[in-house]
Amino acid sequence: MMRLALILHLVISTMLMGMGITAVLAAGMGTPKLIILAAAAGFVLSIPFSWFVAKQVLALQEKQRSRTGN
Repeated sequence: MMRLALILHLVISTMLMGMGITAVLAAGMGTPKLIILAAAAGFVLSIPFSWFVAKQVLALQEKQRSRTGN
């Protein structure tokens, strides 16, 4: 599960960091400090999201296996 969570983290962190930076820039507060803070917050927030999504994917995969009998 850790491997899947790390792969998902790459995608999810990029998305959340981009959303945070876009929000800071759209609000007109585009100082370097706030941009870095938004990116760091997106990176940190993506850790539990990645873990949750990985658990859900594996649960669905296991459910599908039990239906097919494999």
